[in-house]
Amino acid sequence: MIILTGNDLTLGQVIKGADGNEKVVISMGASERIKSSRMKVESMMNSGKPIYGVNTGFGDLLNENIEMDQIRELQKNLVRSHSSGYGKPLDRRTVRAMMIVRANALSKGYSGVRVDLIEALLNLLNLDLIPHIPEKGSVGSSGDLSPLAHLAMVLIGEGSVIEKGKVVDSKDVLSKRGFNPIILEPKEGISLINGTSYMLANLALAYNDSENLLKHAIIAAAMSMHLMSATEKALDCHLFQARPHSEHARVADALRTILQGSQRVMSGTEKKVQDAYSLRCIPTVLGSVLQTMNFVKKIVETELNSATDNPLVLDDIVSGCNFHGEPLALSADYLSIAMTELGNISERRIFRMLDKSLSGLSPFLADRPGVESGLMIPQYVAAALCNENKVLSYPASADTIPTSANQEDHNSMGGTATRKLREIVENVKGIIAIEMLVAYRGMLMYGVSGQFISEAYSIINETVGDIKSDSETTTLIEKISKLIDSKRMLQSIPVNID
Repeated sequence: MIILTGNDLTLGQVIKGADGNEKVVISMGASERIKSSRMKVESMMNSGKPIYGVNTGFGDLLNENIEMDQIRELQKNLVRSHSSGYGKPLDRRTVRAMMIVRANALSKGYSGVRVDLIEALLNLLNLDLIPHIPEKGSVGSSGDLSPLAHLAMVLIGEGSVIEKGKVVDSKDVLSKRGFNPIILEPKEGISLINGTSYMLANLALAYNDSENLLKHAIIAAAMSMHLMSATEKALDCHLFQARPHSEHARVADALRTILQGSQRVMSGTEKKVQDAYSLRCIPTVLGSVLQTMNFVKKIVETELNSATDNPLVLDDIVSGCNFHGEPLALSADYLSIAMTELGNISERRIFRMLDKSLSGLSPFLADRPGVESGLMIPQYVAAALCNENKVLSYPASADTIPTSANQEDHNSMGGTATRKLREIVENVKGIIAIEMLVAYRGMLMYGVSGQFISEAYSIINETVGDIKSDSETTTLIEKISKLIDSKRMLQSIPVNID
């Protein structure tokens, strides 16, 4: 069970709740804070004081006063009008992560909503009801208005849900599953949709997947170093004392550990002065990716326990900018560039292993070059994925387009930044899978040695079997991609970079 307090939600809990069916509830302490916040809202409403989004219009309509008998209608109309998106539905994992982080933000007790509202949101989650939320439509300011409005629509018994892979009207499904829609009270509509939960869910999931990929990239790099008889000289610990970036040193340490006992690396260390950059500079490049990830992790951990709607209920009800996605947008763009680089250097090693003039190995690792093409085309696939990543890594946060009649005249574009980051991460997984496939094929031909290199070889052999002569490799790449997702290799091969 995950207990939300508003203050100590972890990335691990978000991933566990998103990937599984972990029950999520709010703590007693959070409930008391939520009730106190709600009482302040009701008191201020009774005083007749204008409160943005409670008894006023939204965006550029903030100066339109709303009569008391229209306030409930205002909240419902807000949710309906903001349910405007485009594109394919978000997957279950992303939607569940959104619901968890939104509930935790509201549980901080700054949003002025009722406990009943958060419990309804968690009931939706615990019943595993997945609202239909189009993937595109958020500009990342005033929060993720469009995605969160689609989520709110299901809470009030409208909109659509995903059932058995299809988009269906929510009414019949909610009734069948025992979910009772909620009637929104003043302040609750805007508190539901005015937050960074779509951006944060994407960034949290992307970070988690990137962390796993980096560890597998280190294993893949070690496999390539083994096959290419690389020299260990570039892993000398003294190099990283001279330039003391601790993340670089940790990657070098991990590589040295995995390569212990590799006869081909021992031979290369004796004979070579230095290697090409894609081999020699692995600690520097992958260590720099780790530095980026450490920065992004801090942003994610802070945002997971932040109140991100507007206005917030403090001593007074205060309009601010906690909904603005800038920290998430910049972090996503930064991680996008880092992950693109992770894929770029991997592709260069793939290319090098397959080019006989660079590797000294059989052309394209074919048994009968000419009659067979070997693994020529998987490198094309890696190149295509790298190309797409280079396009996707252009920073979305470098742009801003005004909305709401220029009242909202600077937007973060964090929705785009985090969404395309997820695409980059998925592409990099394919590239790492191809590097593992190529290195494994080379080991079948030229041998394997060392405890951990042999372990990597054995696990891949169990996954894809022997590769003899030319064959379709799409299935093999997919199998290794799923192996990466499973984290099985990390159970027996140490990659200690934390």
